[in-house]
Amino acid sequence: MLAQTSPIPDSCTQLLLVLTPSYSATEGFLYKFQREKQNAPWQRVDDRIPIVVGRSGLGWGSGLHASTPQGHPIKQEGDGRSPAGAFALNTAFGFPSARELAPLHFPYQQITQTLECVDDPASQYYNDLIDRKKMENADWQSSEKMHNVPVDYRLGVFVDHNTAPAKPGGGSCIFLHVWGNPVAPTAGCTAMAETEMQKIITWLRHEAKPILVQLPQEEYARLQEAWQLPGVK
Repeated sequence: MLAQTSPIPDSCTQLLLVLTPSYSATEGFLYKFQREKQNAPWQRVDDRIPIVVGRSGLGWGSGLHASTPQGHPIKQEGDGRSPAGAFALNTAFGFPSARELAPLHFPYQQITQTLECVDDPASQYYNDLIDRKKMENADWQSSEKMHNVPVDYRLGVFVDHNTAPAKPGGGSCIFLHVWGNPVAPTAGCTAMAETEMQKIITWLRHEAKPILVQLPQEEYARLQEAWQLPGVK
């Protein structure tokens, strides 16, 4: 059983809520919420956004939530699942310069030819975004070369799944990003239209301590009160 306390910090005033019909579903919707201060009611922002998740649906990830329910899938490296749970959002990335996206109120890293996300569980940099040219001891054998994915990674946000510290094999390089096809699931990320991804990046504020909550509908119904999640109707 999950601990019946909310993983959303009081300091969080921006919330992204992703809901899918079931653990195995690959399509769903993202809802944006904000509040003026801690303990204030959540206010919905804009219309819901169609999204796709991993080809295998959702599996419980490692984030701000204290524990995971028994009998349900757990996110692992290469399993094609997007992580379920609650996760901090701290960094955005993309091909455009920060100036092209201005005004921005959220940390942003422009993709270069040497930016990589390490997915080698044996590396000390597993699940890190790294500029390879700045590394003297690149110890990984496998990574995502961000510059080689110009459509999907044109804009994105790094999801703090399996971080600080990363558990080898627990899943890596999980993003919100642009979809290449609105009906094609991802390898484990959450994807949407480019216009919506850009709206999210320009809406996010670092001082708002934004959180992503990603759940199948059955878990949302069970946890809504305990996690103090807003309604979506």
